[in-house]
Amino acid sequence: MFLRPQLRALLRDGSRGAERHDARNLQRSWRKFAAFAYVAEQYGYRYEGLSPLSPKGSPNPYFAFRRLPDAAERASRSAQRYPTAAEGGQLPGMRPGGNRLRPLAEVRQEVDLLHARIMVDYSRTHRRRGLTALLVLLIAMLIPLSQTGFSSQSLLVCGGIWLFSAALWLTGLVIARHRYSKYSRVLRDAGVDRPPNPSLA
Repeated sequence: MFLRPQLRALLRDGSRGAERHDARNLQRSWRKFAAFAYVAEQYGYRYEGLSPLSPKGSPNPYFAFRRLPDAAERASRSAQRYPTAAEGGQLPGMRPGGNRLRPLAEVRQEVDLLHARIMVDYSRTHRRRGLTALLVLLIAMLIPLSQTGFSSQSLLVCGGIWLFSAALWLTGLVIARHRYSKYSRVLRDAGVDRPPNPSLA
């Protein structure tokens, strides 16, 4: 559903010679987004990591794709081999028909490594995202309390809600740490060097 406009936006940036293309994960699957990152590289834009466009801690961050020196040649070659890609046809490295972001066997390892890189980068956003949400929730609860009064019962209810939200954030942080460690290990075993993140390592 979102793939066609996302691919067209990539091709539009490519035709303009933009040095960086920014994209969000609109595929509702991180593996599909990794497959999109592979396709982007075939059109001259290599996955780089979190984009500076994203507010820190955004639950749906932008990811940056950097233009390669041979971008024009790559885009021209892919356009010749896959002339209907932007209109719903087969994509470079992907299987034809149905789900258009299913990698062919010969490129699956590259897509898997892209997926690991994306998961490492995305895991780094959880800590800031959760703290921001908890702060916003606290402020949001103080507004009605200031109107109705700070009774012991209302403080207890609000405190319970906030503690429950904090527990959910801590659970998410544990999951993010595990995911960060797991995919960092995948990259390390493959010889891919990624910058460490002190907040999750």
